Amino acid sequence: MRPRTAAYSPTYGLVLYCRSRALPLTVATLLGTALLAAVCAHRLNASTDPFRHVPLVVLAPILAAAAIGTSLRQHSAELDRTAARPARPRRLAHLLALTTLAAGTLALAVPGHTQEFGAPVMVRNLAGAVGITAAAATVIGPG
Repeated sequence: MRPRTAAYSPTYGLVLYCRSRALPLTVATLLGTALLAAVCAHRLNASTDPFRHVPLVVLAPILAAAAIGTSLRQHSAELDRTAARPARPRRLAHLLALTTLAAGTLALAVPGHTQEFGAPVMVRNLAGAVGITAAAATVIGPG
Protein backbone atom coordinates (compact mmCIF):
# COMPACT_ATOMS: atom_id res chain seq x y z
CA MET A 1 0.00 0.00 0.00
CA ARG A 2 1.44 3.38 -1.02
CA PRO A 3 1.58 6.26 1.42
CA ARG A 4 -0.93 8.95 0.73
CA THR A 5 0.57 12.15 -0.73
CA ALA A 6 -0.90 15.54 -1.29
CA ALA A 7 -2.48 16.04 -4.69
CA TYR A 8 -1.11 19.54 -4.96
CA SER A 9 2.21 21.25 -4.44
CA PRO A 10 2.93 23.51 -1.44
CA THR A 11 2.76 26.58 -3.66
CA TYR A 12 -0.77 25.77 -4.78
CA GLY A 13 -2.24 28.10 -2.15
CA LEU A 14 0.01 30.93 -3.32
CA VAL A 15 -1.06 30.37 -6.92
CA LEU A 16 -4.71 30.49 -5.90
CA TYR A 17 -4.12 33.67 -3.92
CA CYS A 18 -2.42 35.31 -6.91
CA ARG A 19 -5.23 34.33 -9.25
CA SER A 20 -7.94 35.48 -6.85
CA ARG A 21 -6.33 38.92 -6.58
CA ALA A 22 -5.67 39.16 -10.35
CA LEU A 23 -1.96 39.66 -9.72
CA PRO A 24 -0.77 38.60 -13.20
CA LEU A 25 -2.99 41.25 -14.79
CA THR A 26 -1.86 43.80 -12.20
CA VAL A 27 1.82 43.10 -12.91
CA ALA A 28 1.16 43.44 -16.64
CA THR A 29 -0.61 46.75 -16.02
CA LEU A 30 2.30 48.03 -13.92
CA LEU A 31 4.81 47.09 -16.61
CA GLY A 32 2.61 48.73 -19.25
CA THR A 33 2.41 51.88 -17.11
CA ALA A 34 6.20 51.99 -16.81
CA LEU A 35 6.61 51.46 -20.55
CA LEU A 36 4.12 54.23 -21.30
CA ALA A 37 5.90 56.53 -18.84
CA ALA A 38 9.25 55.77 -20.48
CA VAL A 39 7.89 56.51 -23.94
CA CYS A 40 6.28 59.75 -22.77
CA ALA A 41 9.45 60.82 -20.93
CA HIS A 42 11.50 60.14 -24.04
CA ARG A 43 9.17 62.12 -26.28
CA LEU A 44 9.07 65.08 -23.92
CA ASN A 45 12.09 67.20 -24.62
CA ALA A 46 12.79 68.42 -21.11
CA SER A 47 16.12 70.00 -21.96
CA THR A 48 14.49 73.36 -22.64
CA ASP A 49 11.86 73.25 -19.91
CA PRO A 50 12.19 70.74 -17.06
CA PHE A 51 8.60 71.43 -15.98
CA ARG A 52 7.32 69.38 -18.92
CA HIS A 53 7.76 66.27 -16.77
CA VAL A 54 5.20 67.42 -14.18
CA PRO A 55 2.16 65.67 -15.73
CA LEU A 56 4.17 62.49 -16.17
CA VAL A 57 5.52 62.50 -12.62
CA VAL A 58 2.01 63.09 -11.27
CA LEU A 59 -0.15 60.84 -13.46
CA ALA A 60 2.03 57.73 -13.81
CA PRO A 61 2.12 57.01 -10.04
CA ILE A 62 -1.64 57.54 -9.81
CA LEU A 63 -2.23 55.05 -12.61
CA ALA A 64 0.11 52.54 -10.96
CA ALA A 65 -1.58 53.04 -7.57
CA ALA A 66 -4.98 52.47 -9.17
CA ALA A 67 -3.74 49.16 -10.60
CA ILE A 68 -2.35 48.14 -7.22
CA GLY A 69 -5.61 49.17 -5.56
CA THR A 70 -7.67 46.92 -7.81
CA SER A 71 -5.58 43.96 -6.71
CA LEU A 72 -6.64 44.58 -3.10
CA ARG A 73 -10.21 43.54 -3.88
CA GLN A 74 -11.42 40.42 -2.14
CA HIS A 75 -14.35 38.44 -3.43
CA SER A 76 -15.45 37.20 -0.05
CA ALA A 77 -14.41 39.03 3.06
CA GLU A 78 -15.93 36.25 5.16
CA LEU A 79 -13.46 33.71 3.74
CA ASP A 80 -10.54 35.90 4.78
CA ARG A 81 -11.94 36.37 8.28
CA THR A 82 -12.53 32.66 8.87
CA ALA A 83 -9.33 31.38 7.26
CA ALA A 84 -6.99 29.15 9.25
CA ARG A 85 -4.06 31.48 8.56
CA PRO A 86 -4.36 35.24 8.85
CA ALA A 87 -4.50 37.03 5.52
CA ARG A 88 -2.83 40.24 6.68
CA PRO A 89 0.82 39.12 6.27
CA ARG A 90 0.10 37.76 2.80
CA ARG A 91 -1.78 40.92 1.81
CA LEU A 92 1.02 43.13 3.17
CA ALA A 93 3.63 41.12 1.25
CA HIS A 94 1.67 41.40 -1.99
CA LEU A 95 1.16 45.15 -1.47
CA LEU A 96 4.87 45.70 -0.78
CA ALA A 97 5.94 43.52 -3.72
CA LEU A 98 3.71 45.38 -6.18
CA THR A 99 4.77 48.77 -4.80
CA THR A 100 8.44 47.82 -5.06
CA LEU A 101 7.96 46.61 -8.64
CA ALA A 102 6.12 49.79 -9.60
CA ALA A 103 8.68 52.03 -7.86
CA GLY A 104 11.58 50.33 -9.58
CA THR A 105 10.10 50.39 -13.05
CA LEU A 106 8.76 53.94 -12.81
CA ALA A 107 12.04 55.22 -11.39
CA LEU A 108 13.88 53.79 -14.36
CA ALA A 109 11.35 55.30 -16.76
CA VAL A 110 12.00 58.91 -15.82
CA PRO A 111 15.41 60.32 -16.64
CA GLY A 112 16.36 63.84 -15.81
CA HIS A 113 17.14 66.03 -12.87
CA THR A 114 16.98 63.97 -9.72
CA GLN A 115 16.20 66.93 -7.51
CA GLU A 116 13.29 68.32 -9.50
CA PHE A 117 11.47 65.68 -11.51
CA GLY A 118 13.54 62.52 -11.50
CA ALA A 119 13.31 59.08 -9.97
CA PRO A 120 13.10 60.13 -6.27
CA VAL A 121 10.08 62.31 -6.99
CA MET A 122 8.42 59.48 -8.91
CA VAL A 123 9.00 57.03 -6.05
CA ARG A 124 7.76 59.55 -3.48
CA ASN A 125 4.58 60.21 -5.47
CA LEU A 126 4.00 56.48 -5.94
CA ALA A 127 4.42 55.79 -2.22
CA GLY A 128 1.92 58.51 -1.37
CA ALA A 129 -0.61 57.37 -3.95
CA VAL A 130 -0.36 53.71 -2.89
CA GLY A 131 -0.70 54.73 0.76
CA ILE A 132 -3.87 56.67 0.04
CA THR A 133 -5.19 53.79 -2.06
CA ALA A 134 -4.50 51.24 0.68
CA ALA A 135 -6.09 53.48 3.32
CA ALA A 136 -9.15 53.98 1.14
CA ALA A 137 -9.39 50.23 0.53
CA THR A 138 -9.31 49.67 4.29
CA VAL A 139 -11.90 52.32 5.10
CA ILE A 140 -14.42 52.07 2.26
CA GLY A 141 -13.52 48.70 0.77
CA PRO A 142 -11.59 48.00 -2.42
CA GLY A 143 -14.43 46.78 -4.57
